[in-house]
Amino acid sequence: MPDLAATARDILARLIAFDTTSRNSNLELIAWVEDYLEQNGVASTRVVNDDASKANLYAIVGPIREGGIILSGHSDVVPVDGQDWHSDPWTVTERSGLLHGRGTCDMKGFLALALAAVPLFKDGAKPVHLAFSYDEEVGCLGAPAMIEAMAAKLPKPALAIIGEPTMMKVITGHKGITVHEVEILGHEAHSSLTHLGLSANMVAVELMHDLAELARGLWTNADPASPFVPPHATLTIGRMEGGTAANILARRAHFIFDLRCPPDVDPEAILAPFKAKVAALDSEMKQAFAEAGATITRRSNAPPMTPAGSQEAEAFVRRLTGDNGPAGVVSYAAEAGQFQQAGFATVICGPGSIEQAHQPDEYLAVEQFERGADFMQRLAEALA
Repeated sequence: MPDLAATARDILARLIAFDTTSRNSNLELIAWVEDYLEQNGVASTRVVNDDASKANLYAIVGPIREGGIILSGHSDVVPVDGQDWHSDPWTVTERSGLLHGRGTCDMKGFLALALAAVPLFKDGAKPVHLAFSYDEEVGCLGAPAMIEAMAAKLPKPALAIIGEPTMMKVITGHKGITVHEVEILGHEAHSSLTHLGLSANMVAVELMHDLAELARGLWTNADPASPFVPPHATLTIGRMEGGTAANILARRAHFIFDLRCPPDVDPEAILAPFKAKVAALDSEMKQAFAEAGATITRRSNAPPMTPAGSQEAEAFVRRLTGDNGPAGVVSYAAEAGQFQQAGFATVICGPGSIEQAHQPDEYLAVEQFERGADFMQRLAEALA
């Protein structure tokens, strides 16, 4: 199938045209993929979220038997709000050998390549299991339900390949991520009468200062032998808001932070003193004003991935890519750890660089896209 890359280009254009920013539904994209698979004689299964506004999708391509390969990726993308794009983010635009568009790199390029290879995979002696998720970009929220269903219902696959951008290099480890939301309620008053109120913003600043100090401590105590870059657990505050006006003691403040830990670092142990501080402040604030307080809520917790148990998977993917370099690890979090936790031997390998992901004018190099097409061709041959 020498035109696999050309077919994948057409599919990529269709996938990019769906604005699947995580705050939106992905159902239009999922319906398009279902229709494409049906046209190729492949049945698929949805795994929906609680209100059925979003869906994962998995499908068996080829014979229903053990030893197949999972090709997995997420359908959601990050926002383009406030970014300086030089072309329409929802249209694939080629400039100087680069395919620009939101999600070309992270990671609809991989999804398009996998779909383009469906006619090849249908004729294999072993199956390919397609697995497309939602809400990866907001904490890997969608994949667990799909992974649970696949583990229960599929003939046992040999391995899972998660197509995050790695420049087609084999990755055997990634950090885990936990996301927390802190909510603070104060008591409004005129800003000249601080004794009559309680500013949620001032409490938030105190707590965010503690997190900044914690982040600096993680940097200072980094393990120099760690293979990750940066080597330590990282903590960043991604969003914060609060207050009404300069002369009003803020009633409400709110911020969200993420903590990304190497496999040997326990995020709960790191955050235990901070959580104790929030609880102490909550009690203190309620003594002053019954409606006031501070809470911390964990919104997501995705595990890390390690090389353990994936040596044969790594060797198989290396044969397809020709990658003979040292095994790599990445500092971003992914759904690979969730697949591994469910008992699947797992590696990450996909076209493009994470450095282009989430950026204005996000792009996937044509050369990387074509390498991805060659990978799918080799995979089909290996399963023939």
